[in-house]
Amino acid sequence: MGVEYARRGLVGVLTPQANTTVEPEFGILLPPGIGMVAARLTSDGPTIVARLLDYLRDLPAAARQFANAPVGALAFACTGASYFAGVAEEDALVAGMEDRLGIPVVTAATAVRDAFHALGATRIGLVSPYPDDLTEAALRYWRERGFEVAALSRGAMADGSFHPIYAMSAAAAAAALAALPEGRCEAVAMLGTGMPTLGPILGQPFVGQAPVTSCMHALAWRVIRAVTRQPADRDSLLAFVRGEGWRGRHAERMGG
Repeated sequence: MGVEYARRGLVGVLTPQANTTVEPEFGILLPPGIGMVAARLTSDGPTIVARLLDYLRDLPAAARQFANAPVGALAFACTGASYFAGVAEEDALVAGMEDRLGIPVVTAATAVRDAFHALGATRIGLVSPYPDDLTEAALRYWRERGFEVAALSRGAMADGSFHPIYAMSAAAAAAALAALPEGRCEAVAMLGTGMPTLGPILGQPFVGQAPVTSCMHALAWRVIRAVTRQPADRDSLLAFVRGEGWRGRHAERMGG
């Protein structure tokens, strides 16, 4: 492929304009030999709903920022946009982009869906950092995808900060995860690409018997499997849940 730092594959990452979590977590999760190039999604929309929908609907134009870089998969690192747009619009956009580009296009939401499918899970638990309207949109989305939301825990947003989700601490995310009851779910997802979730997953990879993933965790797993042309299967996901391959990088990044 001719890319020195991406000899196993190159991922194009598209992330919302103020998100401070996506690139650091991808840097931890992507293994040696898989590189990334990142571009920012921007919007002057007056509300969070307007901005999120702009991010999704402007995705084809945003992907052109990568020009002729040999990108093997595109990762849309924003979940809220999928929730407000809905399943039909998301699936149509992804299918159209894949047809034009000839590479896998993975949204954070479809990556979590694929993780649930790999686990054979239909009853799911969700950890939401979102305000009420976005949490309700998320619940509608997952039900539309055919899942039963059996448990929900809400994280404490960092009010008064530059962004209430992006400024959340891993400790707050871990507390919301720990509040989920055991025994109700077959799999758990921590929502939002801006909430720091890698430390919480390492600290509690299972809620009872239910494996824990997150939007960023599932997205990285899914694009790694895509660019290396390996199946997105249960065993690879469970290894990723246990931190195999990335636990050490997380410790190094956090100074541990």
